Amino acid sequence: MLVLLRWLSRWPLRTLHAAGALLGWIAYGSSGRYRRRLSDNARAAGLSAAQRRAAVAEAGKLVAEIPWLFLGAAARPISRHVRWDGDALVDEALAAGRGLVLLTPHLGSFEVCAQAYAERWGAAHPMTALYRPARQQWLREFEAEARRRPGLETAPTTLAGVRQMLRALKRGDTVGLLPDQVPPDGQGVWAPFYGRDAYTMTLAARLAHTGAPWLLMWAERLPRGGGWRVCVRAPLQPLPEGDVAAATVVNAEMQRVIGHCPTQYLWGYHRYRQPRPAASA
Repeated sequence: MLVLLRWLSRWPLRTLHAAGALLGWIAYGSSGRYRRRLSDNARAAGLSAAQRRAAVAEAGKLVAEIPWLFLGAAARPISRHVRWDGDALVDEALAAGRGLVLLTPHLGSFEVCAQAYAERWGAAHPMTALYRPARQQWLREFEAEARRRPGLETAPTTLAGVRQMLRALKRGDTVGLLPDQVPPDGQGVWAPFYGRDAYTMTLAARLAHTGAPWLLMWAERLPRGGGWRVCVRAPLQPLPEGDVAAATVVNAEMQRVIGHCPTQYLWGYHRYRQPRPAASA
């Protein structure tokens, strides 16, 4: 499998995206469960039929570009393929010296956000990114090795990972996480997301309540293999106290971000599922 991934990492990004669009439709056509989930979630969010069709292809592009991002980045710095929009907000937040919380939904190429940040600011202010380890041993090892790069550390979705992120903020560094990722049982609350209650992590708001500024970041995939536009925005509303109230605000901000390029949101993600048991480590 690694041999195949390394071979794919040498393909042009435009070719990978074209193959990924086809892959997206194959997955959509071959799994009734995935097809219903993607269609139902996208329709509930107000996407038109044309937008839902585009979302099928974009989900496939997300998968197809992973070898390029994970295995080809050493030879091809991601900064050469990134256009920044709103990056001055990151400069301003880091200058305050209180750390920085970056929230990124499952939108566009979210792996690009961490890599682009690390290349630009990681030498002075490394990022610690929260991630969920894969179930398969080989995939866990692959992800750990591929995500390890200068200026970027990873933290698992465990109590040890939370402590690691808190230490990073105390040093004045940056933490990044996907707040629309379903957390383990006991680490979230039920809060509205596109009109339905979704189990939502409390960690994002609690990290921001440490006094660190928080910003919204996403990487919009550009057409014809043109790279990505990495956008940074400030939230429109402050985080209230209380887990449910804060999670509701975080979800509302995620919806606002998704509205910028809704066809690139991962509508097939099982956002409304019941949480899994928490890990103790």
